[in-house]
Amino acid sequence: MEYIVLAGVIVLFIVLIMGNEYLSSRSCQKAYLAQIYQSYGKASERSYTAEELKHISMYYVKHPSEGQIDDITWNDLNMDTVYQRMNASCSAAGDEYLYYRLRTPVYEEAELERTEAQIRFFMEHEEERHAVQRMFAGLGRMGKYSIYEYLDNLDTLGERRNGKYVISNVLLILSVAAMFVSLPAGLVALLVVLCHNIIGYFKEYKEIEPYITSFRYITRLLDSAERLGQKKITGIEREQERLKECHRQMKGFIRNAYLIVFTDKGNGNPLGVVLDYLRMIFYLDLIQFNNALRAVRGHMPEIDEMITLTGQIETAVVIGSYRKSLDGQWCVPSIDFRQDAERRLLLEEAYHPLLTDPVKNSITAKKGVLLTGSNASGKSTFLRAVAVNALFAQTIHTCLAKCYEAPVFRIYSSMALKDDLVSGQSYYMVEIRSIKRILDQVKEAEQKHCHVLCFVDEVLRGTNTVERIAASTQIMRMLAADHAVCFAATHDVELTKLLEQEYDNYHFEERIEEDDIFFPYKLIPGPATTRNAIALLKMLGYDSNIIREAETMAERFLADGSWQNGGI
Repeated sequence: MEYIVLAGVIVLFIVLIMGNEYLSSRSCQKAYLAQIYQSYGKASERSYTAEELKHISMYYVKHPSEGQIDDITWNDLNMDTVYQRMNASCSAAGDEYLYYRLRTPVYEEAELERTEAQIRFFMEHEEERHAVQRMFAGLGRMGKYSIYEYLDNLDTLGERRNGKYVISNVLLILSVAAMFVSLPAGLVALLVVLCHNIIGYFKEYKEIEPYITSFRYITRLLDSAERLGQKKITGIEREQERLKECHRQMKGFIRNAYLIVFTDKGNGNPLGVVLDYLRMIFYLDLIQFNNALRAVRGHMPEIDEMITLTGQIETAVVIGSYRKSLDGQWCVPSIDFRQDAERRLLLEEAYHPLLTDPVKNSITAKKGVLLTGSNASGKSTFLRAVAVNALFAQTIHTCLAKCYEAPVFRIYSSMALKDDLVSGQSYYMVEIRSIKRILDQVKEAEQKHCHVLCFVDEVLRGTNTVERIAASTQIMRMLAADHAVCFAATHDVELTKLLEQEYDNYHFEERIEEDDIFFPYKLIPGPATTRNAIALLKMLGYDSNIIREAETMAERFLADGSWQNGGI
């Protein structure tokens, strides 16, 4: 009787601990979901390290396609920061697919229309949005690495077989049976087998432990696919059907992976401790891992498709949240997908997504646009604002403007270049290679009858004035081809005259008042007529002789086009 009471007390104790953990887990989950719901429509506050962004980019790396945004353009436009401002995903699939989406412009009208329908549905239907947000919260993230990095390394595990584990388990059973024949001999045999199994377990578990993380994620992915497939959500029926089919094909993986993915080591739960020892002694999760490994290797396409589908759906939710965070200062772009579409870009009241109090500008470009103006007047920011909006139009179908109209563009830039110390390339070499790649794309666009939109900040700044102006003129004329629209900024006022047939001139100006300088950041038609470099030297207290002589030299050059030594 005492044993029954003791057993009952132990069972009750275990039940109470498990119940407390369950209630605590539910409370944390509710708080997390409440935070997700409340953050919808607000700027993301999540921060990323460079290493995290590298792992987030893996889906993009594994899915290359023509016309994607290259590294130079991505970095020129500060798109890592733009991505962080926008990303409100709850899952690794959402993180990686949004990054891929921003680097992969859409060139088919039907695809953008479908994306728009999904975005609007989740913006307008809170209950369904909350349902998928709960699913993505349950899916969660991988941790340090991308699922694709784990999958890439599966081959390093080689062929894993269960025969030796079966033999060890048979020996364990035989040692227990031997105790009924000779207790001392049976105990010695049992102890030897137990030590062998536990030592062997830890040795092999260390090798497979990183992959168990990925298997747990795949299992959560399958669970999310099943739950999402059961809900009736307008606009994602096709995705739901494919998710259900992937889940059906991978039932074998779920069965084989059950033991290794639904147990957590070291959680302090008494039942978990018991299960830990059973798994170690009988190699249970190693056996299940080998079975699951074979299932994963046979279903790589299904895993990739599930990540793609769930990523697409969550990205639609995230884009809706981003739109709401813009307080109505956005528009759905009007894109002409015809191959013979007019070369014309219209932007009304456009602004850059990273500015907290932006000055909005409008422009209609039917040919190239050449920007001049003083330092810090807003030229580079305007170039980036136009480029990011063009990219947004064909990726998230959302522009930070009152109106956006344009054909489909291939987008390239050459703006924020640096010396390449590793390869020993000078700034000039880096620059001309960067511009060459744009020229190649413009030539290719003429052959394929598509349009290129390019952005160049300070053409050939890495060389001397005479050769810079001569070469820049010819390069800019090439970039003004029939199938290209080029936005360029320059300090070389000579180019405004040399290129006035191919480019429309615009400028930004500054105002100097009471020994201070102000920038309105408003785009003005025509070339710049003011300068501020010498004025800034004066404001910072440079010697008056330097200021006077410099101003005299500059005025004489503008008058007769030649330099004279000194101010005499």
